[in-house]
Amino acid sequence: MSKLNMARENTRMCGYTLTEILIVVVLIMVLIALAIPRFVAKRPNKYGAHMACISNLRIIDGAEGQWALELQKKKTDTPAPSDLQPYIGRGSAGGLPTCPADPKQTFDTSYTLHNVASKPTCKIMPSLHVLP
Repeated sequence: MSKLNMARENTRMCGYTLTEILIVVVLIMVLIALAIPRFVAKRPNKYGAHMACISNLRIIDGAEGQWALELQKKKTDTPAPSDLQPYIGRGSAGGLPTCPADPKQTFDTSYTLHNVASKPTCKIMPSLHVLP
């Protein structure tokens, strides 16, 4: 045997083939694709309800402002829920918004209206559902 052939026999090829690497990458991707929906489903959706309530408070605050401007009310006047209904965007026959965390799902049990100068508040979670 020549020296060249002996060198080839003693030297092993190190590393992985492209096919082996692709198989490992595909397996990892499949495991990730199976695991992500389970983690997302277990996370509570408190943030969505929190933001929905704040959005409702913004709508109510804007409706109070429009009501006061259109009817030339003072900053000390407080509207009734029926006064704001046409300005909320659901029409005069539509419903008023409710806090998603309210089990009764009524406007009266969800929100408190104050005078025009003050912001409306949530009755369900007043410390968390606050207009900035």
